[in-house]
Amino acid sequence: MIIYTVQNMTLDAERALYGAHDCLIRKCTFDGPADGESALKECREILVEDCDFRLRYPFWHVTGANVKRITMTEGCRAAFWYDKNVQVYDSRLGGIKAFREMDDCLLSGCDIESKEFGWCCRGLTIKDTKLISEYPFFQCKNMEIEGLTMQGKYSFQYCENITIRNSNLDTKDAFWHTKNVTVYDSVIKGEYLAWYSENVRLVRCKLIGTQPLCYCKGLVLEDCTMEGCDLSFENSEVEATVTGSIDSVKNPHRGFIHADEIGEVIIDEYKWSGTCDIRSAVHT
Repeated sequence: MIIYTVQNMTLDAERALYGAHDCLIRKCTFDGPADGESALKECREILVEDCDFRLRYPFWHVTGANVKRITMTEGCRAAFWYDKNVQVYDSRLGGIKAFREMDDCLLSGCDIESKEFGWCCRGLTIKDTKLISEYPFFQCKNMEIEGLTMQGKYSFQYCENITIRNSNLDTKDAFWHTKNVTVYDSVIKGEYLAWYSENVRLVRCKLIGTQPLCYCKGLVLEDCTMEGCDLSFENSEVEATVTGSIDSVKNPHRGFIHADEIGEVIIDEYKWSGTCDIRSAVHT
């Protein structure tokens, strides 16, 4: 229940609205010579609309916030930390480390440019969002993602329990050391995909890049395509059905790899013990 409104103000004091609750904050600018930090720290049950944030650490330890159409500049670093039940809609988020240690939060229709974005979050939902980042989503758990367009590198490392749908991920070294990840109907572009992962399942995905899916356990590919994927599946436990061609397969550990065509199968003295059924029109 909204009991008061803060509107059309410019606020630059330290902890300008500290502890505010049950309020609407609309068309405010957080900037000025006082250069104050932590404007909305420890707030509860707030609505924030059409505001401009230019100072550091605005949303720390917030519980219950509905945030719409805000802008955060590069100087607004470490914006959302340690929050619970925060929903952010149709906003532009800048500044390094914009999301961290968040619980049960939502990003929808956002445009984000932030290094080290989304570390150690739990229960994060992302919809129809664009992200440019390095090292995003480190050690996250229980994520639901749909319609994410991402450009960056070193993404989703050490994550667990993630579902991704209808997304376009341009990122090298993605999904290293992840567990229990399922990706549907998406494009994943970038070298060294998902090394050392466990229980990764890719369904109707397009994979692009060298040396994907090595040292994996419980890896499943269903009706995927692979472009520019050489030295694939090295020392992996894999069940793969691939439409089209695979440039090369090297020393898979066990399971099966079925494709329309495989350019080269490399089995050498360094292969781990185990049997892998490799079938295609060229190699059977």
